[in-house]
Amino acid sequence: MTQTPSWWQTGTIYQIYPRSFMDGNGDGIGDIPGIISKLDYLRWLGVDAIWLSPIYPSPMADFGYDIADYIDVHPIFGKLSDMEQLIVEAHKRDLKVILDFVPNHTSDEHPWFQESRSSRDNPRRDWYMWHDPAPDGGPPNNWTSFFGGSAWQFDEQTGQYYLHMFDVKQPDLNWRNPDVREAMYNVLRFWLERGIDGFRVDVLWMLLKDEQLRDNPQRPGWKPGDPPYARQEGRYTEDQPGIHEIVREMRKTLDDFGERVFIGEIYLPIHRLMHYYGEMLDEAHLPFNFQFVTTPTWEARTIQSMVHEYEEALPEGAWPNWVLGNHDRPRVASRLGREQARVAQMLLLTLRGTPTCYYGDELGMQNVAIPPEMMHDPQGKDNPVNSRDPNRTPMQWDDTPNAGFSPAGVQTWLPIASDYQNNNVAAEQQDPCSFLTLTRTLLTLRRALPALSQGTYQTLDQDNANCFAFLREHEGARYLVVLNFADAEQIVKPLPAGQGRIILSTHLDREEDVDLAHLQLRAHEGCLIKLA
Repeated sequence: MTQTPSWWQTGTIYQIYPRSFMDGNGDGIGDIPGIISKLDYLRWLGVDAIWLSPIYPSPMADFGYDIADYIDVHPIFGKLSDMEQLIVEAHKRDLKVILDFVPNHTSDEHPWFQESRSSRDNPRRDWYMWHDPAPDGGPPNNWTSFFGGSAWQFDEQTGQYYLHMFDVKQPDLNWRNPDVREAMYNVLRFWLERGIDGFRVDVLWMLLKDEQLRDNPQRPGWKPGDPPYARQEGRYTEDQPGIHEIVREMRKTLDDFGERVFIGEIYLPIHRLMHYYGEMLDEAHLPFNFQFVTTPTWEARTIQSMVHEYEEALPEGAWPNWVLGNHDRPRVASRLGREQARVAQMLLLTLRGTPTCYYGDELGMQNVAIPPEMMHDPQGKDNPVNSRDPNRTPMQWDDTPNAGFSPAGVQTWLPIASDYQNNNVAAEQQDPCSFLTLTRTLLTLRRALPALSQGTYQTLDQDNANCFAFLREHEGARYLVVLNFADAEQIVKPLPAGQGRIILSTHLDREEDVDLAHLQLRAHEGCLIKLA
């Protein structure tokens, strides 16, 4: 008897950056009431779960990833009661709600850290990573922050350094302390008791650091101007022995509440990423697969190999997942161009496994140039090239001032894209060939066709290096996906013999029977074909 798949296996996850989704109170910043007001849009679009970037009280040194209280809501986003209402209203619409959980570090304004830094003998001293200076008075080792500079900050009051792998206002918790673990699992329980359907766990692979504090080796080839986080290999600050015990404990905490999803943010090579499923599939349900986000090469052969190798590496019974964009990386339409981004969208929503979509990518939103005086991201303040602000700009709802995100005359927290009058939800809903129409159609087909949501996957090797083709099959229903990565017409071969029917083109202008022996794709075209 075939086991019924879980909602997180057949569903599509939609990431919301709360500051930028919808401004419900007219202050230029998105909030939870704003999200509630757009739940009907998300239901119409056809996604199954929303994942919220942090909404907790925070000084906003890193825009919510520096948390001062894990069991409340920042006033700019609303109140705890608003969050509870969001969960209720989402569930009414059969939408799941996933929260960002940030366990590696707190804000330096969190009461735990305030106690920890108050004296060397405070009971919470060991909740964070404190260490004496090196013999020369400098930092204990060479570890560097992801935001640049040393990962150690000297504290005059107690004469020791504390570790911060990110901003100086984000001290790292000591996950080797069992009291820290239990306190953080209680945070999970707090939200699970309120109906949260799962968590995306921030930098999961970095929770433990080397107990001997050994120096990280330098990464060959790094040069000034490259991102600071690429300067060193994380040999002693990432993926450390003992981490999987913690991941299993987190998973058990979620499992105690029934069918919840555990997603891990993990940037590791595929062979190491697979360990985070757990030997007994008792760790993360979905260790995030970021290959499409990080690949420097978007070519058919590269992507085909990537998918094949990932599928081959999956442990037996493990469920795949794919991510095309997120709040940390340039938007897909800026990376690939809007035409090829449509092909990428078809790829994302027809592969085997759970897809995660980033807000606005369903419109083909692009990065927005941010003037230096409006830049917020700490990662970009020293080097604007590294700023993540351009891909976090407000959602484009309509052609009114501020794109319908905030009332006219309000200064939005980041500038609105200059193309918002044409590229927005209202306009694209009326355009039968828009990016939004394509995305919604793909989501509708994914929901309607079990072959796309839970069927098998098979790569079809191609003579044409510009094309990628694969089969999805379930209970005898077979669908062919063919994708042209080039800006010129291509002939796709070889393909299964016989006839097929194109049920969707990324150009949204043809549904027709085709002879698979002579299938032509236009520039930047993908097709979903039902096989006879």
